Amino acid sequence: MLSMTNRKHNTQTMPPVYLINLDRSTERLQKSKALLEKHNILFERIPAICGRSLSEDSCLKHYCPDLNKARYYYNLTPAQIGCFLSHREAWRRIAEGDADYGIVLEDDFLVEGDVHKAFATLNGLTHEWDLIKLSAYANRTRPIAKQFSINDEFNLVVHKKPMSGGAATAISKKGAQKLYASTTKFGRPCDTEIQHFWEHGITVLSLMPYPFAQDVTCDSTIACSKKSKDDRRPLSRLSQQGYQYLRNKSEVSKQLRNLALQLHAE
Repeated sequence: MLSMTNRKHNTQTMPPVYLINLDRSTERLQKSKALLEKHNILFERIPAICGRSLSEDSCLKHYCPDLNKARYYYNLTPAQIGCFLSHREAWRRIAEGDADYGIVLEDDFLVEGDVHKAFATLNGLTHEWDLIKLSAYANRTRPIAKQFSINDEFNLVVHKKPMSGGAATAISKKGAQKLYASTTKFGRPCDTEIQHFWEHGITVLSLMPYPFAQDVTCDSTIACSKKSKDDRRPLSRLSQQGYQYLRNKSEVSKQLRNLALQLHAE
């Protein structure tokens, strides 16, 4: 276990918590509010952007069809564009805020562990970090490249490929600044963009066991709706997946080496 005693650490106690929630999803808001109040967690609601309500000009302000064709294998749906824009607003608030990091929740989260111990663990981290996943996508597992024991409760985990999904994420101020600046134009879904972490100059880790989970009984309201088969580009998908596999393997190894050096540095 890596010791954090006698080392300078973040004195922030309770990070700002941002909840992304559509105006029409009042039941989800009440459920999320009840869960957070049960654990004495204050939050700020971010009205999620409904992609279907956006004008074409509003959609194209940040979503770039040319980038989409070059980097992804189907056209993003209005719901996916709205989802991305909603997360960009959360990143903006963290980037411009006073706190060292913030928590971003989607309104289909569940509390699985002691979130206050998780926040205390994040506060105690002494190395530079950008984004730490606090939940899995649809409660799935993913192969682990390496894990570091931080304390008696949690490990910092580097997955062989970053975990997808955005139900619960911790993002540092610097990480939010980098993500917000580098996604002025985007062509992929939000969580896929984060999986290409090297393009944004960020690190992506997981805090495990995850203190949050995704409620898989909920239908997604701000993420992916069904894609039209006519929009899919299978050849592009194959070439993009091949490139991502090779580049991801290299970048994860690099991230792992850098993290190991930082965590074991005196």
